[in-house]
Amino acid sequence: MSFGMDSMPLYAQVASALASDIAAGSLTPGTQLPSEDGLIDRFGVSRATVRKAVEHLMARGLVEIRRGIGTFVSDPKIRQELTELSGFVEDMVALGRKPTARLLDQRLVAADNTVAQHLGLAPGTKVYRIKRVRIADGVAMSFDETYLPLEIGKKIVKNDLEAEPIFALLEGKYGIPLINAEYQLEAVTAEEHVASALGTPIGSAIFLIERTSYTEGLRPIDYEKLHYRGDLIKFVTRLSRRSRGASVVER
Repeated sequence: MSFGMDSMPLYAQVASALASDIAAGSLTPGTQLPSEDGLIDRFGVSRATVRKAVEHLMARGLVEIRRGIGTFVSDPKIRQELTELSGFVEDMVALGRKPTARLLDQRLVAADNTVAQHLGLAPGTKVYRIKRVRIADGVAMSFDETYLPLEIGKKIVKNDLEAEPIFALLEGKYGIPLINAEYQLEAVTAEEHVASALGTPIGSAIFLIERTSYTEGLRPIDYEKLHYRGDLIKFVTRLSRRSRGASVVER
C-alpha cells in the first residue's frame, strides 16, 4: 500500500487503515495484529512508524498489548453497573469474566493527609498499603491501591492476595461486615507507575475511583484508589427523580 498523498502523518495513515479494518470486521475483537515485520511489509513504512501507529490505536482504545503475547484488537468495553457495593472479583464473575490478580507490593506506610482523612486517622499513622493489578480474562483492567488500618491490615497481608479478594477476607474470615461505601469518580490520565502496571501508554485515559468502605458504626475500614482503564470499561448507574412537593413552582 502506498502512502504520501494524504496530509496526515504516515503513522496516522497506518493507524487509520488498521482502524478501518477493525470497523469493517476484517480484524475482530480478540484478533492478534500482524507482527511489526508484517505491518512494515504491508505498508512500506519504518518500524518507528508502525510502533507509533500502534500506540495511536492504543490511545483510542482500539487495540491492547498483552505482555509476552502481542497486540490484540480490544474487546468492546465492559459495562459495569454501579448499583451496590461490590468487589472486582464479584463484578467480573457476574459479567462472565475470569478474574485474577497480580500482587505488586504490600507494606506499612505512614498515612498521608488524604489516606488519614478517609480512614478517620491522624496523619502519619501507620497503615498497610497493598498494590495489585486486577485482571479479567488475562487482560489488566485496573491498578488498585488499598489502604487498611494497621490492626486489620496486618491480618489481611498474611493471606494470598493474588487468590483471595480483600472484601471476602474482611467479611468471611475476619467477621467485618461491609455496610456501605462512598465513591468518588474522576477522569485522569495514566501516570508512569499506573501505565507501567497496566501496560498502557503514559497519559492514556483512566477512570480513577476513590472508594471508602464502612463497617458497622460507620467506621471506615478500607480506602482504595482504583485506576480503571478508560478504554476497556464504562460505568453505568440508574438514578431516580426526587419527588417534588406541590409547593415547588416550575420555572
